[in-house]
Amino acid sequence: MADWQPTATLETLRRRAELMAAIRHFFALRSVWEVDVPVLAKTGVTDLNIDSIPAELNGRRHYLQSSPEYQMKRLLAAGSGGIYYLGKAFRDGESGRRHSPEFTLLEWYRPGWDEHDLMDEVSSLLSELGVVTEPVRVSYREIFQQNIGLDPHAAPLKALQREATALSGSDFTAVSRNSCLDLLFSLGVEPTLPDGLVFVYDYPLCQAALACGGKDASGVPVARRFEAFLNRVELANGYYELTDAAEQRSRFESDLALRAAAGKSVMPVDYQLLAAMKAGLPACAGVALGADRLLMQLLSLADIRQVLPFGMRCDVND
Repeated sequence: MADWQPTATLETLRRRAELMAAIRHFFALRSVWEVDVPVLAKTGVTDLNIDSIPAELNGRRHYLQSSPEYQMKRLLAAGSGGIYYLGKAFRDGESGRRHSPEFTLLEWYRPGWDEHDLMDEVSSLLSELGVVTEPVRVSYREIFQQNIGLDPHAAPLKALQREATALSGSDFTAVSRNSCLDLLFSLGVEPTLPDGLVFVYDYPLCQAALACGGKDASGVPVARRFEAFLNRVELANGYYELTDAAEQRSRFESDLALRAAAGKSVMPVDYQLLAAMKAGLPACAGVALGADRLLMQLLSLADIRQVLPFGMRCDVND
């Protein structure tokens, strides 16, 4: 007999509804308005580590969106001012205790702000939503050196490969700098983070994604981005956003070369985003926060299906 029951309790679903209402109230008080952008578009993301879910529409390939970012940046370029999105996003291969192929994402942008301003607002939002903790801020370099013993910005690739091989038990001797850093951070740094809210900022430049480059307090080139962790669970990812259309196009092309080398589908480039950036994307900071994960933390639940009405898991890996 088919199991028709919801995967979350009704009490949890009521708490979920209250959380969504509280988020909307927070932004309404700050005159940041909600936008409802498409979840189906002709392009997806080029990021090597994100796989968009394809969908056929009138015989043409479209993609369920993994983030509202591209459409929101077009609105920002059109003069929207501060905006947020609270709705569904989709990623292929995302399944496990903390992952779902369909999930609820809170994403917002603040023109005229930088990444440190946005960390302040993330802290304020989480405090309003019931996260009672004094936030900690630490640079990627500081916490990486404390736990791995190497400077993530300056260490030779061979040294990172050796450390990644030793820590993982797998052969990382032919792996890229970016992949080595990802592995070392996830296995050697994240488990050591303290309880509560921790912001890690000034990431290695090779992990800039859609963030601006800059320099840290020591003059070392870094990516102006941050991640927020709550009780060692990654909760949010923020950028001081790249606004240079030519640089963005170059990064798209680099991403596509990496996807081709890895045997992944080569995604169509979003030329509408590039045109919007060329027309004038304002200097701004943006952040994406996993609403389902936040609810899991607030309710001390271990599986994402426990906070979804009808949670789906495609595998048991996490």
